[in-house]
Amino acid sequence: QVQLVESGGGLVQPGGSLRLSCAASGFSISYYVMRWYRQAPGKERELVAGVTRTGRSTNYAASVKGRFTISRENAKNTVYLQMNSLRPEDTAVYYCNAPLADGGDWWGQGTQVTVSS
Repeated sequence: QVQLVESGGGLVQPGGSLRLSCAASGFSISYYVMRWYRQAPGKERELVAGVTRTGRSTNYAASVKGRFTISRENAKNTVYLQMNSLRPEDTAVYYCNAPLADGGDWWGQGTQVTVSS
């Protein structure tokens, strides 16, 4: 059974940091590009960051570039999102994603990140 389980969300003050983790089971992430998305209240889900299978190449939304870092440990079947210099507009539910070759996706259940003083 395929599962993606996110953790590490919470409440943080503006300027603070959080590290999200996405633990996969039921498949090996080494065969997949992995991505983080987020969805704020009343807004559409947006792509935040992606990392290639080897981890050598990454891409980021313009709004998080320079502040967020996506990484992966294939041996641990885990993907990470290091978030620094957090802003109130980063408040959202963050989802781990594995895009499939047939156009489908595997999704985690999400973890809430709230940036507020």
